[in-house]
Amino acid sequence: MRKRERENPCLICGHYHKYEEGEVCGICGHRMADTSERSSIQVGAFPSEILPDFLYLGSYDNASRSELLKAQGISRILNTVPSCQNLYRNSFLYHSLQDDKSLSFDDAIQFLEQCEREKARVLVHCMSGKSRSPAVVMSYLMKCKGWRLAQSYQWVKERRASVELTQVVSQQLQEYEQKIFGSNETTFPAETFSFGFAKNDAVPVPAFNTSTGPSIFDRPLDVPPQQFAFGAGQTVNQPNSGVGDVSMGGA
Repeated sequence: MRKRERENPCLICGHYHKYEEGEVCGICGHRMADTSERSSIQVGAFPSEILPDFLYLGSYDNASRSELLKAQGISRILNTVPSCQNLYRNSFLYHSLQDDKSLSFDDAIQFLEQCEREKARVLVHCMSGKSRSPAVVMSYLMKCKGWRLAQSYQWVKERRASVELTQVVSQQLQEYEQKIFGSNETTFPAETFSFGFAKNDAVPVPAFNTSTGPSIFDRPLDVPPQQFAFGAGQTVNQPNSGVGDVSMGGA
């Protein structure tokens, strides 16, 4: 390895690899995000707080900043990407998901429940913090808070705007919702949610907490939100709604 390379480690993972040239790190698997990923990755060193003093969501960049995590009181890390190395085993308690294709929601939730019982703050992360890790957080909200998928998505999206579920991950969440509740509660309006499809300027951005319906923030966290507004007056969780597919495609 040339001296120049030794003096210039990757600013994200700290290892020596040609990050700017797109080389994958041989130690932790870190790589430069492609153009579409970089456009939606949340800017900022701190992870997003999903549930106060307990559950945080972020990227591998966030997980690599140990001092900032300690400053937030985070002591445990749930790594949802097998190829991402757990960098600070002496400083944090790690739990890693082992399947890089299918998310093990029950495994992840078991770890998160343990963290909650022991009043430990935990970071859930993937590479960019926009698909795998948000999906795990949504699965936790469904299983442990009793919220449906649409409600869980809204809660997480409002706290981390860069969330953009892939089609594969969306499908896994739909299946998990059906496993928990016995059905998919609703179909997301196609004109409201793009979930990673090619952006269309004519498609409105979801309008959260508008005056068209009660906000989920008016309820305690342990009370499942019953009704709220999506987009232009669209309402989810209609009474007597039938079983439907949650249409959440992704790139």
